[in-house]
Amino acid sequence: MPEQFKQSTYRGMVVVIDDEEDMCKILTKILNMEGYHVTSFTNPSLALDYIAKYQPDVVLTDIRMPERSGMDVLKAVKEQFPHMAVIIMTAYASIEGAIQAMKEGAFHYVTKPFHTEELIANIEKAIEVQEITRETVIFAEQIRRAHADVQLIGESLVMKEIKQLLEKIAPTDSSVLINGESGTGKEMAAKFIHKASFRCNGRFVPIDCACIPENLLESELFGYERGAFTGASQMKLGLIELAHGGTLFLDEIGEMPLQLQAKLLRVLQDHKIQRIGGLKQIHVDIRLLAATNRDLNSDIEEGRFRPDLFYRLNVLNIRMPALRERPDDIPLLVSFFIARLGPRLHKPNVGITPAAMELLNRYYWPGNVRELENVIERILVLLDGEMIELEDVPADIRNGVAPRVGLPPAAPQKAIPVDYKEARVQFETDYLRELLERTGGSVSEAARISGVSRRNLYEKLEKLGIRPEEFKKGE
Repeated sequence: MPEQFKQSTYRGMVVVIDDEEDMCKILTKILNMEGYHVTSFTNPSLALDYIAKYQPDVVLTDIRMPERSGMDVLKAVKEQFPHMAVIIMTAYASIEGAIQAMKEGAFHYVTKPFHTEELIANIEKAIEVQEITRETVIFAEQIRRAHADVQLIGESLVMKEIKQLLEKIAPTDSSVLINGESGTGKEMAAKFIHKASFRCNGRFVPIDCACIPENLLESELFGYERGAFTGASQMKLGLIELAHGGTLFLDEIGEMPLQLQAKLLRVLQDHKIQRIGGLKQIHVDIRLLAATNRDLNSDIEEGRFRPDLFYRLNVLNIRMPALRERPDDIPLLVSFFIARLGPRLHKPNVGITPAAMELLNRYYWPGNVRELENVIERILVLLDGEMIELEDVPADIRNGVAPRVGLPPAAPQKAIPVDYKEARVQFETDYLRELLERTGGSVSEAARISGVSRRNLYEKLEKLGIRPEEFKKGE
């Protein structure tokens, strides 16, 4: 916006286009008196250049002009700025043309000679609609981005079933309890439900019950009135109240104290809350989603969780699978995290070798998807080139490959040697024999997988009396 428009009386920016200079002066004076910043033109082409540069709130143009008509101006403006308001000025004889302009996207038309009140009312309305349209576009973009952020990556059978279940329960307003180990994506599932529900335009309010001290959790959930306790210098809205019209997500609900469990149950029953220190009952309309990595049935038996609250929460139940239960999704997740994290870390074109991917695919992932994401970020931060090699994978991952659920049980372990050196020799012998078995006797491939140089590997094999040719297929 030009510097001369930055004033405290600014109500909107208007461009006037009319081939009669006197009309431009009159309109400029009228609109300036009303607090609008006006720039007028008798040349439509110059006006369009100005509009393209400064993007005013309203364009007020005559419909009949010798160089370019108001219809030409309207089409040019709408082509570049579809949401910009254009008001047509017309004489009584050309009302049909003004109506045609309305069909082409004009906001309104005024007839000459016009009433000042009518003109001002139309400009005020145009700016109001313009603002609402702008907010709607921004909000729609925010919703689109929010939907884009909610991605449950996975094409395995178990993940397809999870997505189908989430899509089925999202349109309902029932409570949902999401179970699963830490890092399996329980909050992502909750966001998916919220974004696919009729509450998607409301807030999604998450709170981790395990991260907030017990003495603060109640005030975070229910809020408090001014003076409710020492330090309460002003009223504070609680998260339940903030979630009104939307979704409240209580993560790790098994960590919630019994006293608060009773209050939460009352909220679910009565749909009302009372701030700490307050006397008024406040109506709340929320959908409650909860998650836990604990066995709530055991907690109920041991008196740590209320059974009546459990039944309220467990109307619908979802179990998020551990990453080791869906190994087919690991390559997809690795590619997704590289694509998402790479640009932020200024490494947008990173690839990964098959050997490194295979190692990640075989790891046990006790921390699940969250651990995988953190490992990929660590690799990218330290990566020097544009290809993730085997040696770029952290040592704790390279050395921590473990069997997954569902694989055949390992062979019985040998007796542990008493002598440390003997145990080390036994480990190296078993490890290298297994490695050569997998690579079909290829020392080069074994060196690449193990991260040991070919020279050192040959020396170790010779020292241990292991002959690679014994492992070649067909021999």
